[in-house]
Amino acid sequence: MKKKSVVIVGFGNIGHYAYESVTAEKDMELKGIVETAPNMPDNVDGIPIVSDVSSLEKPDVAILCVPSRLVKKIVPLYLEKGICTVDPYDIHGETMLELRKEFDDIGKKNNAASIIAAGWDPGSDSMIRGIMKLMVPRGVTHTNFGPGMSMGHSVVAKAVEGVEDAVSLTIPVGTGLHRRLVYVKLKPGADLEKVEAQIKQDNYFRNDETYVYAIDDIEDVKDMGHGVHIEHKGKAGITHNQIIDYVHHINNPAVTAQVLTSAARAVTKQKPGCYTLLEVPIADYLNMDLETLVRKMV
Repeated sequence: MKKKSVVIVGFGNIGHYAYESVTAEKDMELKGIVETAPNMPDNVDGIPIVSDVSSLEKPDVAILCVPSRLVKKIVPLYLEKGICTVDPYDIHGETMLELRKEFDDIGKKNNAASIIAAGWDPGSDSMIRGIMKLMVPRGVTHTNFGPGMSMGHSVVAKAVEGVEDAVSLTIPVGTGLHRRLVYVKLKPGADLEKVEAQIKQDNYFRNDETYVYAIDDIEDVKDMGHGVHIEHKGKAGITHNQIIDYVHHINNPAVTAQVLTSAARAVTKQKPGCYTLLEVPIADYLNMDLETLVRKMV
């Protein structure tokens, strides 16, 4: 079977791990990396690094390893070229539904498919919550993140005026509630109170208990570990007290990159349009023929 050709867009934390994930897959071939940051080398182990995907042979799929707030801008650029996309969009709720509709229209017009929010939450955790509801349809689900570093929240904190670097740690309080501990390295002359106010006003932090601390060295608190505990309790039929727990402890960018890579395989099997991970058959994510899948996993 012909290997799927892949490009990685963005070569930060997730992009580096996506490089490892893609090159480990036997049915994929990494054709290049698209990165506009200054002072980048022209290749990594012979894989070209370019500033525009047009410099490369057209790939089957682009794995976007970019902050959520850039997804709206970047996905259409690839779909309009007829290139399938997967992205790590991590903002829950109405904005995701709006983007899904927008990308769906663009994909159908350009004969390309897209999977939005292909990280671990939203993403693979969304699939777990779906399985819980399948088993126990009536009940309450609590998703507790951490303890660990939130990449999305850290990116937002870094972008605040006066911040040189930042890390946001997520501390689970329980029943789906969280505390955010934000550590910032300030630029010379920056005012901590103003920085704190800007961080707390952002949508990423507005609904959580948030504390901001100034420190000299971000490396002292940086830790790529993260995790989740999803609790679901309810009724199967009319029988009460059905309890399902799911727990994982992971390296955040590594697992995000692997989910994106598996989604890159799946997206090429879909009809044009936009999907969430929940809408795509699990078999499509795996490099395994159906007979082997059924024999090993069913």
